[in-house]
Amino acid sequence: MSCRGFKLLSLFAVLGLPALSLAQTPASAPITQAQYESLSQAIRTAQTSGDNAWMLISAALVLLMTAPGLTLFYGGLVRRKNILGTMMQSFAMMGLITVLWAICGYSLAFGPGNGIIGGFSHLFLHGVTLSPNVNYGGTIPEQTFMVYQLMFAIITPALITGAFAERVKFSAMAVFLCLWSLLVYCPMAHMVWGVGGILNVVGGRWPVMDFAGGTVVHITSGVAALVCAIYLGKRKGYPQVDMPPHSLTLSFIGAGLLWFGWFGFNAGSALNAGPLATSAFINTQFAAAAGAIGWVLAEWINNGKPTALGAISGAVAGLATITQASGFVQPMSALLIGLIAGVVCPFMVFRVKKHFGYDDSLDAFGVHGVGGTMGVLLTGLLASSSINAVFGNDAAGHPLATGAFEGNIHQFYNQAFGMCIGWALAIVGTLALLFLVDKTMGLRVSAADEDTGLDLSQHGEEGYDFNG
Repeated sequence: MSCRGFKLLSLFAVLGLPALSLAQTPASAPITQAQYESLSQAIRTAQTSGDNAWMLISAALVLLMTAPGLTLFYGGLVRRKNILGTMMQSFAMMGLITVLWAICGYSLAFGPGNGIIGGFSHLFLHGVTLSPNVNYGGTIPEQTFMVYQLMFAIITPALITGAFAERVKFSAMAVFLCLWSLLVYCPMAHMVWGVGGILNVVGGRWPVMDFAGGTVVHITSGVAALVCAIYLGKRKGYPQVDMPPHSLTLSFIGAGLLWFGWFGFNAGSALNAGPLATSAFINTQFAAAAGAIGWVLAEWINNGKPTALGAISGAVAGLATITQASGFVQPMSALLIGLIAGVVCPFMVFRVKKHFGYDDSLDAFGVHGVGGTMGVLLTGLLASSSINAVFGNDAAGHPLATGAFEGNIHQFYNQAFGMCIGWALAIVGTLALLFLVDKTMGLRVSAADEDTGLDLSQHGEEGYDFNG
């Protein structure tokens, strides 16, 4: 055989034998029903694992917002003699509200009930299992949803403590905020997020878009803070005595942790690790940055200097204002919302508070109450169905209908109505509870104890090394 013939034979062997082998292989058998169900279950298990991991991380991020985030942020803003007492107020909520939530709080907020409040079917977490609840997440265990919502229930009353810092008894604070959590927070959470709630964005009589708690968290806590500040009266010496923050360094660290934890607050409210979480994550970052810039520019123009306190206050204002809208708006709308917050909130803090003369010690109302109020209204105007309808769920895991949540004047009216409900509930509930606690055990510390400071008078400890 010639050399050329041998090469052709070799090429045929290389190219032809595999094809011949494949031709002789029998066709694959069709997939059986059992195999299909097994594959479907594997997919569902993988999705549940991914979503559950994200939600547990998000729950931890929201808890981090209270401690160390809020404790450091508020602790640095008070005078040295009150740092420990102020931190203890937020830290106490982590323990007290957790126990209340397990006993009855979760049931009142998310248990079956009427349009105003849940019932008692989930007392002591009865029936709250490791299986998904189609109404609350769908792909995560209901216990995961429960513990995630617990973190919101913890930080909301903790925000109020900024208004009455440096002048309230620890015992009275604990009783008041526990009752407030049950009688104000839980009903508001049920109305907005609970199945059958009158303000629920899916099926509610007056659907209000509140993705991560602008109404439930910031309006209720911020308005309650204003009521507390007015009811309790001013700190001794305010405003004649200068009461500057004792450590902006601590507050700076706390604000950074709040910003970091807010990604769990907002992006976690998607209740899954899908594209909606991405949208909320981006909007959170954009609004915080715009809020910080807006506040700094406003005070730079007015006072001639950009301050660190202004920068961190602006970031928190932007975060509070975007909370409601984070899963409903486009990124450029988030920038606009944050910028508005950065301009309006300092006006409330420096001009309006001074004009009316109330002593909101750490500006809980000026940042959270005002930010939450602006957020609920701006969401009604700027919401885009291209975000929320395409990607799936509201904060309680309910599917969003296509085109149902576009910003328009009709939705603005719904948002305004929800805002009014939040304001009214916070004002009436807070006033009633303040009066009750004040008449039974007294709210304010004595003048002598206020001079001594909360650290020593309430806890018998020094939170600051005065000899250092």
